[in-house]
Amino acid sequence: MATYRAIIADDHAIVRRSLAAILAEIGNVEIVAEAENGIETIALIKEHAPDLLLLDAAMPLARGVQVYAEARRWSPDTKVIVVTGFTSVSMLADWLSAGVDGLFLKSANPEEMHKGFSQVLAGGKFVSEEVARKLAAEPEREQLTDREREVLALIAAGHQNGPIGEKLFISPKTVEKHRASLMAKLGVNSVSGLLTYALREGMLDEHRQL
Repeated sequence: MATYRAIIADDHAIVRRSLAAILAEIGNVEIVAEAENGIETIALIKEHAPDLLLLDAAMPLARGVQVYAEARRWSPDTKVIVVTGFTSVSMLADWLSAGVDGLFLKSANPEEMHKGFSQVLAGGKFVSEEVARKLAAEPEREQLTDREREVLALIAAGHQNGPIGEKLFISPKTVEKHRASLMAKLGVNSVSGLLTYALREGMLDEHRQL
């Protein structure tokens, strides 16, 4: 039986330990390294070119999407399974569109993870039931423009209309129009609603929470 080499990347030791226990139950997986931040993960991918990478979507120093891009660049044959605390439907959909081999929420049960990890190692794809339910149940929203996302990120960072306008080279009045458009598209009526959305979308530095 072939032995697969794996890297576990998550900034929480308890999560890494739990994922390692699941891989140990599979039996033919050797954990060659663990990483607690994105930069370390990229370096380890370059060094080991593992068969499998278990990747957190949000880590210090380099976020999951950056690590994923580097993994595809330096080790294109590595199977990548994202295990995330983010529940944003659009973010989950983006991961699938990016081509990850597996996608789980951290709330998934160990038995399902065991099944999914094994299936990916065997050459398949796997999406957890909870992720699939969220994607199926979420009504389609009108997409935000790139400019709206820029404005939203700056609102989430605590900036007012004037400073946002200066950063983006637009007038405060135009910023206010984008703010109103954001509220209409997202179905919220307050800045706190925008902040909640931004948090769910990973626009804030939230690796400390997830």
